[in-house]
Amino acid sequence: MRLACRAHFSRLAVAALFMLCLVVPAHADLVKKELDLETKAVNLVRETDRGGYALVTTEELHGKLGTVKDLLVVDTMPLEDSYVKNHVPGAAQFLFPIEELTEWDAAKTDGKTVEQFKALLGPDLNRPIVFYCGFVKCTRSHNGAMWAVKLGYTNVSRHPGGIVGWQEAGYPIETGK
Repeated sequence: MRLACRAHFSRLAVAALFMLCLVVPAHADLVKKELDLETKAVNLVRETDRGGYALVTTEELHGKLGTVKDLLVVDTMPLEDSYVKNHVPGAAQFLFPIEELTEWDAAKTDGKTVEQFKALLGPDLNRPIVFYCGFVKCTRSHNGAMWAVKLGYTNVSRHPGGIVGWQEAGYPIETGK
């Protein structure tokens, strides 16, 4: 009887150890994913604070298309490598770099000047403008939104989910120039 109890206890101990081996890595993966998400979220909030613009979700942007008068949506990704392949319907394109653009540098904006950027945005400083890039971690849209605010535009938003969030939501895309 004592031997049977030990064998049973040993099997339970092995089973418990096995379950623990399954749970601990899964828990570690969850912690790592949560820490990664936290880092991205805090970076996004800090960029938004520095830039002085608002944020819109994928669903909110989708709802604005076709309903908000004079809405300008700007894709800040490279023209040939990204915009031509897929973009939010009706979006204009203006390249911004990934690193924060504190001083205008035409070499980092595909040779375009601040005057060309203002021409794209138009003369109405209250025009609703939404910038996006590839995905939450991409900061090209931060640069676009930040520069619009620097130039005096007051109704500026950033869509952090970008084209990846747009596609994951199943919303239609356009291709070409």
